[in-house]
Amino acid sequence: MKFGVVMDPIGSINFKKDSTLSILIEAQSREHDLIYMEPSSLFLRQDGAYGLTQEIKVRDDFENWFELSTTTEMRLSDLDMIVMRQDPPFDTNYIYNTYVLEAAEREGVIVVNKPQSLRDCNEKVFATEFPQCCTPFLVTSNQSLLKQFIKEHLDTVVKPLDGMGGSSIFRVRSLDPNIAVILENITESGNTKVMIQKYIPEIIEGDKRILLIDGEPMDGAIARVPAEGELRGNLAAGASAVARSLTTQDKWICDQVGPRLKELGLSLVGLDVIGDYLSEINVTSPTCFREYKNLCDIDVASYFLDCLEKKLSK
Repeated sequence: MKFGVVMDPIGSINFKKDSTLSILIEAQSREHDLIYMEPSSLFLRQDGAYGLTQEIKVRDDFENWFELSTTTEMRLSDLDMIVMRQDPPFDTNYIYNTYVLEAAEREGVIVVNKPQSLRDCNEKVFATEFPQCCTPFLVTSNQSLLKQFIKEHLDTVVKPLDGMGGSSIFRVRSLDPNIAVILENITESGNTKVMIQKYIPEIIEGDKRILLIDGEPMDGAIARVPAEGELRGNLAAGASAVARSLTTQDKWICDQVGPRLKELGLSLVGLDVIGDYLSEINVTSPTCFREYKNLCDIDVASYFLDCLEKKLSK
């Protein structure tokens, strides 16, 4: 098939960790034709969706992992499938790109993940659709409500709704003398909604990433264990990766969430689970393919390509 990928510049990726590269290597091994696009290359004309595209060859070689052809203008409807792998932040430009991909979808292209669902499912707020899986939470910009929540739960974590990689996450306790300043800054003086959650002590054991393909979890998880003195279980924030088996509670959370993901056309999703609680649902560009392969001996890219090929054959 003609396999399109929208991703950030491939020359700037972290070769050892990049999940999109794993997808491309697997797709190429199956003799699919790879078409590379950067987010800024997507555009709309009166007659449809287009991209400035390049054929790409990839290699599992940290010194020379890609080769690009010259740039060609292409109608996106000439592709069989497009995998959207643009990294957050999920900003207005990201939203505009989903409009272009949605136009391609109307023209018959399979787009993964579904553009409308990428827009609809904020990675923090989407988790609140499953309150039975979550620690106590509140989404608001009202500083009085936030202070009440902190007073009730004593130990909390507050984070922006559009954050990524563990940025701007604060642990706030009821006796913290800086509560007012933290809340004023993170809510932009009450103008920007944030999420506050009851602190989960099990974070010291790791923030588990569970990848689901078409609503079904991989048989294992990657725990991102915070560095000493750190709150954030994010690899980008210095956490270390450790393999974990899925617990009974992990499987129950996946059973709660999985059918909804499939319904929404979210074929590749990463759940973040701390202790027994669902923390976030990552839909934009879930990672940890390499960690699954190296630590769990699970080839997520192979399972993902199986899923995509099945969609194309329907």
